[in-house]
Amino acid sequence: MNIIAISGSLRKDSFNTALLRALPALAPEGMTITIADISALPLFNQESEAAFPATAQALKDAIEAADGVIIATPEYNRSIPGVLKNAIDWASRPWGQNSFAGKPVLLMGVSVGKLGTAVAQSHLRQILNYLDTQLVGQPELYLGPAQELFDGAGSLTDEATKASLAKALEVLAARVA
Repeated sequence: MNIIAISGSLRKDSFNTALLRALPALAPEGMTITIADISALPLFNQESEAAFPATAQALKDAIEAADGVIIATPEYNRSIPGVLKNAIDWASRPWGQNSFAGKPVLLMGVSVGKLGTAVAQSHLRQILNYLDTQLVGQPELYLGPAQELFDGAGSLTDEATKASLAKALEVLAARVA
């Protein structure tokens, strides 16, 4: 079971990227999780579809080859980061070649605030519903405050969070199967 994971943050010490790095140790047997690098994607421009950028094509290919997708997003100004929207736009284009269509998708996010990333994930759900994904509705993973879940090296240390993530990965595995 091949899962592609996308972090909505490019920050070196991103809690959302750290969250994704913690997942392989929590994954059910037979599930591999690979984190996609979206840092080199150019800004989406429909005029570039004719000569599709190699970095965008690599992301599309990885999503298409995957059995499922995990997205971890921070919340910026009560929505998703532009870099995540940009990656989604590239992967869903050109029109009629949406790499997300039919894919089971698990959403999660962690923030330094107590509200987690609820509003950003709500916006992300709207986008992914339009793109015809199979969103995992439960469990919802609005995690925070991040500074209480991770140690100084960026390792997930909170056992309750680990248990929640392991359960969510089991749900995703059942959707993929």
